[in-house]
Amino acid sequence: MMSSPIELSLQTTPEGLDWVRSLLASNGLTGEVLVSPNSTDSTHPPSAGSLTLRLRLPTVTSQTQIEKIVSLLSPLQRTGMATALQTVAQVEPAVESGWLHRVGKRFLIVPEHYPGLFAAGPDLLLRLPNHLAFGSGFHPATRLALELLECWVAPSMQTLDLGSGSGILSLAMARLGATVLALDNDSIAVTATQAAVQLNQLESQIRVRAGSLGQGNELSHWLGGDRTLGGIEDALSAEFDLIVANVLARIHIALASDYRSALRPHQGQGGLLITAGFTEADAAAVDQALVAVGFTLVETLRSQEWIAFAHRLPADAAL
Repeated sequence: MMSSPIELSLQTTPEGLDWVRSLLASNGLTGEVLVSPNSTDSTHPPSAGSLTLRLRLPTVTSQTQIEKIVSLLSPLQRTGMATALQTVAQVEPAVESGWLHRVGKRFLIVPEHYPGLFAAGPDLLLRLPNHLAFGSGFHPATRLALELLECWVAPSMQTLDLGSGSGILSLAMARLGATVLALDNDSIAVTATQAAVQLNQLESQIRVRAGSLGQGNELSHWLGGDRTLGGIEDALSAEFDLIVANVLARIHIALASDYRSALRPHQGQGGLLITAGFTEADAAAVDQALVAVGFTLVETLRSQEWIAFAHRLPADAAL
């Protein structure tokens, strides 16, 4: 066993950051995660390769565990999403940097110990704990989902965050005035979302539960592990004004009918569905699956090869 704290660090891309966090978490590894952009401009999204991730490991970490981490992350190094791990012993006490980055016009994503719950003026702070769950806010898919939420979420909406990960999308909807049910079938993500809700003092607006929606209860965890924690009862049918899901394309396709069933019928206009987590290669298949069950595409956002959709379910289709 190591007798002193160990820090592992690497450079990674915005896409690679969430892969690193998720790979570590899915293999039961723990530690404090600190992320900082290698830029003096803290209000713009980082470019590829411009993030530093530092993983503070417990003092009881063995050399075998460190070798396991190196092996887990080596595919990301081969694809150019991360550099080789650097190991530093006798680590100085962690001092979290004051980085923040803006998404859309109003959201500011800040680290756990950033001072204050709310920024001055119209800015809405989303404070994220140092968990390993997917959803750092740097990934293009997450940013696109946040931008669509800023456009479409209205106060008093009943919303569902399916596959909540770090809880970042749940926080955003609550900051915009919505009531949120956050679901995930990964125990690590459920814990991370709960911690984020408490950190942001949004317990009155966000409920966190373990599970999925409809056919999602039959799907394993997106990284391939069997992390299903139980389903959500049929009573949730037609409950939501808006659903957001930042998950793989195959999950969106499988859940197309369940998305429709979970949206509340409205007079005048139907419910809204925001989907993200896929690239141009799968975008047409996702859209086709949703249109086939009655949705109409109302907005598309792009960032690099990543796509996010906003679909509306017309009022007569929701009945």
